[in-house]
Amino acid sequence: MAKFGILASLAVAASLTAASPAFADSMLFNSTDIGKAVTLNYNGYDSNGGASIGGLTGSTTFTLTGVSGNDYSFDYSVTNTSSAPVTGSRLSGFAFNTDPEISGASSAGAFAFTSLDKTYPNGIGEVDVCFKDANTNSCAGGGSGGLTLGQTGTGNFTLSFSKPVSALTLGNFFVRYQSITGVPGVSSATGDGTISSGGSTSTGGTPVPEPGMLGLFGAGIIGLALARRRRPVARVQFAAA
Repeated sequence: MAKFGILASLAVAASLTAASPAFADSMLFNSTDIGKAVTLNYNGYDSNGGASIGGLTGSTTFTLTGVSGNDYSFDYSVTNTSSAPVTGSRLSGFAFNTDPEISGASSAGAFAFTSLDKTYPNGIGEVDVCFKDANTNSCAGGGSGGLTLGQTGTGNFTLSFSKPVSALTLGNFFVRYQSITGVPGVSSATGDGTISSGGSTSTGGTPVPEPGMLGLFGAGIIGLALARRRRPVARVQFAAA
């Protein structure tokens, strides 16, 4: 019975752990996807405990324009869609991660400056690449540029890799807000993105079990089955004695 209890606890723990989300929305591109456009919507939350900020929103659209050698090229369109109670904000940059990891990036247009492997504000941690309105040494943005309420900025960027890439995944999308007004105690914030159109590979925020946890859960189930099969045999042997 003790062995059965241990196995049952293991199975329950594994099933609960396996329910943890693994990845946010992502999008997949390859050389056959020229012209493919994916649009994301962003929320906003501050650094004071990560509280969500109503009315602080944004959107981006990324369109694959070319695949050549070790490079993937995109057009981008970014809009500051914030509304009441937010009375002012500047959307000063955007960021995401890549798989495989990039070796370089360049950009032009509204967000003409790039940084690789930098820490993103508001507890996000390190991101593979960020695109900014100012030439700073971080992903926090700076200066007085960016997009104010209702403004849209466009441009293009190129992601470079150490060798040709047959398929590219972009994921974990963020935008940066600065000069926020209308929200007491909040002057800057970060938003994370959810794919709204064009993203056939989007996870939609659905929790994805980790493969290792699935294996652990499976082992627990097998153990339970074996324990149940052994229990009648043990009772017969005890009666015979």
